Amino acid sequence: MRTGRDMARNLAEAGELIRAAAADGAVFVSTPEMTNILEPDRPRLRSLARREPEDMSVAGFAALSRELGIWLNIGSLALKGEGEKLLNRSLLFRPDGSIAARYDKIHLFDVDLPTGESLRESHAYQGGDCAVLAETPFGRLGLTICYDMRFPHLYHALAQAGADIFTVPSAFTVPTGQAHWHVLLQARAIETGSFVIAAAQGGRHESGRETYGHSLIVAPWGDVLAEGGTEPGVLMADLDPGAVAEARRRIPALMHARRYEVENLNPASSIATSQP
Repeated sequence: MRTGRDMARNLAEAGELIRAAAADGAVFVSTPEMTNILEPDRPRLRSLARREPEDMSVAGFAALSRELGIWLNIGSLALKGEGEKLLNRSLLFRPDGSIAARYDKIHLFDVDLPTGESLRESHAYQGGDCAVLAETPFGRLGLTICYDMRFPHLYHALAQAGADIFTVPSAFTVPTGQAHWHVLLQARAIETGSFVIAAAQGGRHESGRETYGHSLIVAPWGDVLAEGGTEPGVLMADLDPGAVAEARRRIPALMHARRYEVENLNPASSIATSQP
């Protein structure tokens, strides 16, 4: 997608793409991060954001998943939280329109880029504190969002809990996308023997921001099954559930993961316990 600053227009454009995917036979559709709005003006964003029960995008996508009879992952929405900050929330809708899972982005992107662009996601958003796994007829989905992909322990934990497929909806910057997008997503697939579905924002948005695009669907062995460009559109792939078991049989890394301690030889420092 190339989400803009008008929520109603974004909902309509996303709906057209979701309908096109369903018409081509998709039983599961995933959209990018910030499907409902990409708004750099934080005061305006806060004024437009609504709580989940009041958000027109949530109601619209629930109705659409029910009408089309599909599983629908809205990669993320900007929603109003309980306090002053917003939520970057991924929603998974069942074919009856009910919500099967909610995931609030855990890792928030705060960075100063070489281009001079400064992004401070934590200034506007409240980070989540719970990883989410959802059961579907085609496998267990581990829900993640964008910057999460740089934290492999999250994917290991979800895979060890049973995830077969990861969703990684994103709005990646161009410089980091050119350097890291493909390798990080392929690494997450290979390390866990899982499918990775990464729907992405792409191109120059009306706010002036430019996102990398290149939506990817990656197989458990690291093969890229489908790749998009920077123009809005639909990317399709057939997923073979047996590929997960085969990849994990060939490289049973999840079974071999162990807890361990790091011995810090600096006497002034303490010994830290690592995460698997």
